[in-house]
Amino acid sequence: MDKLFNKDAFNYHALGRPGKLEVIPSKPHATQRDLSLAYTPGVADPCMAIFKNPEDVYKYTIKGNLVAVISNGTAVLGLGDIGPEAGKPVMEGKGLLFKVFADIDVFDIEINEKDPERLIQVIKAIAPTFGGINLEDIKAPECFEIEERLKKELPIPVMHDDQHGTAIITSAGLLNALEINGKKIEKLKIVVNGAGAAAVSCTKLYIKLGAKPENILMFDSKGILNKKRTDLNDTKKQFAHDIPDMTLEEAMRGADMFLGLSVAGVVKKEMLLNMTENPIVFALANPTPEISYTDATSTREDIIMATGRSDFPNQINNVLGFPFIFRGALDVRASEINDEMKLAASMALAQLAKEPVPEEVNVAFNVNNLKFGRDYIIPKPTDPRLIERVAPAVAKAAMETGVARNPIKNWDAYVEELRKRLNIGNPLLRQIKTRAKYNPKRVILADAEDYKMLKAAEIVMNEKLAEPILLGNVNKIKTLIKENDLELQGVEIIDPRSPEQNGRRKQFAEVLFKKRQRKGMTFNAARSYMTHRNYFAPMMLEAGMADAMISGLTRNYPDTIRPALQVIGRCEGNKVVSGMYIILTKTGPVFFADCTVNKNPTAAELVEITLQTCRAVKEFKVTPRVALLSYSNFGSSDGEGPTKQRQAVEFLHANHPDLIVDGEIQLNAAMNADLLSEIFPFSKLSGGAANTFIFPNLDAGNIAYKLMQEMAHFEVIGPVLNGLNKSVHVLQMGSGVSEIVNMIMISVLGAQCQQEKDYNAV
Repeated sequence: MDKLFNKDAFNYHALGRPGKLEVIPSKPHATQRDLSLAYTPGVADPCMAIFKNPEDVYKYTIKGNLVAVISNGTAVLGLGDIGPEAGKPVMEGKGLLFKVFADIDVFDIEINEKDPERLIQVIKAIAPTFGGINLEDIKAPECFEIEERLKKELPIPVMHDDQHGTAIITSAGLLNALEINGKKIEKLKIVVNGAGAAAVSCTKLYIKLGAKPENILMFDSKGILNKKRTDLNDTKKQFAHDIPDMTLEEAMRGADMFLGLSVAGVVKKEMLLNMTENPIVFALANPTPEISYTDATSTREDIIMATGRSDFPNQINNVLGFPFIFRGALDVRASEINDEMKLAASMALAQLAKEPVPEEVNVAFNVNNLKFGRDYIIPKPTDPRLIERVAPAVAKAAMETGVARNPIKNWDAYVEELRKRLNIGNPLLRQIKTRAKYNPKRVILADAEDYKMLKAAEIVMNEKLAEPILLGNVNKIKTLIKENDLELQGVEIIDPRSPEQNGRRKQFAEVLFKKRQRKGMTFNAARSYMTHRNYFAPMMLEAGMADAMISGLTRNYPDTIRPALQVIGRCEGNKVVSGMYIILTKTGPVFFADCTVNKNPTAAELVEITLQTCRAVKEFKVTPRVALLSYSNFGSSDGEGPTKQRQAVEFLHANHPDLIVDGEIQLNAAMNADLLSEIFPFSKLSGGAANTFIFPNLDAGNIAYKLMQEMAHFEVIGPVLNGLNKSVHVLQMGSGVSEIVNMIMISVLGAQCQQEKDYNAV
């Protein structure tokens, strides 16, 4: 990894609250009564209920949604035996993935014990705390014995993900690869390079799918597993055949499939040429595969290729499996995770890859339409359907095999419950980032004499999200870069005040003077303005020297937006510019407008603000459901605010009947789908909650978004300016680095959309 990535990895884990997880109370705890209910004397009754009926522990405690991620640090992420303390960041990371993808709570537990028997006893002793146990990074062959014993001796699901996660995902890929190339698994000749936990588990699951053991050749670091060898443990002996020694190259002649869980570069192009037609190659060594995707696909056009990398098609990623497998197992209170449950997960994944892909997945990966085929045999980790397909499949398999103690009776209700869990994390933010990365733009950062702006520039430059252009005093900026050891080599720095910019200042002043000469601006004033970054930056944008700009970190909002309005101007046909905030909630994004620009818009201006906001929301691939807010519900009260909102809605209904928009309406009614359907069934919003809110004046909008930000602690992106001719956005004063990065990405998306409009216009 590069120097910046390493540095950011340290900062990611260390800054703020160290680590990646925290414990958050899930019940009220503000009053003495709350505390008495939470602890003594309130706990006595549930304690005695559990004493009388141990199964009530699932009713009164977190156990049913709590998984232990347990390791002794003996085989950590390819780093080897680095010990339990050094392995803890990995276990915390696994906990984060459980929470983000399946809303499962995790305690990570690192145990300083290498003796298998003693480790088993420790885990058994703490098992009553948990609903399931995920074993992680325990070296082979001990991991086989540890998992097998715990599965037999504990009444809760236990899974060693290093073994079974890869097996489950590759099995899904294998099923679909066979459907594409038309081969039968029972006739498949398979070469496995690697004989560790994952390779063994993959091979066993392939045999469960129908592969013949006699058709599988397995290699470890010392060569092929055969019966002549005297150094094989019991696990490896299962895959040893009575065959002579041979090289990997010899074994791959005539092979239908290669599975690599070994080391980089061991497979050469010539070896692929000796495989059969339509070969399957899963080269899973990380971060560098046994053969690169580029080398493999350039050698064989008929290859079906998968790696562990996210930058190529068909990534074998365990996050497709373990969160949802445990979700299904926990939800039926399974006593174990058996082979049938693993196969059910594989088959659910395989089936999902054959179905039409949601547009948000296409958008996230910047493709027109992912379709089942050689380059898409496994679903993407961002597919929102994973939880509702894999978890129920696992739960059903648990019920069918008799290991479910709490069977699901209403599957529709269960799937709906899973969907509600889905929006933990920020899928919209992931979409924005992926789209920015696909087509980065030149973004002017007008407040570059500030460390936070430079740090944001470093991030977007390193991640290839944008090409930053820094405005400010060159010496100050270079000093800040050096003092903070920022990786900004090659970044363009421009000082609008420097002698080198004399010619450009004059050129820009002439353009500005022509724009503003009949609005009270003199040429001398225009020249003077060109020494100010907030005028120089939009003039660069107007001249085509950049695609977008960000400003406002150190200046107040009016002083930042005014120059942009004078230089860039509004889009054709627009009489106002409006401001929108994106609020990232657990149930999805909501959009607030106008919270920043128009103090007390008229009904006509509210119509324009609504239309601008709808266009912006659609650019994020979200269908706007718009509520024009008031203290009145559909004529229940009079006043200036309700009246103009009502008039705006009447115009929108008459002239834009396709929009889902209504009002005037109170916020609680607009956000409550049940209330809308029950009390206001006539509303165009009936049938679902609103996600886009138009405020009647600046006071209301500004107060609302700041309440959401400060009291509800939602992540807020904005303000996003709508209605300008170019992608110009103004930061809140004092924005943090992540907020600046978010706004840079938004500005890139705005520039992309503007470019697309210009292209279509031509």
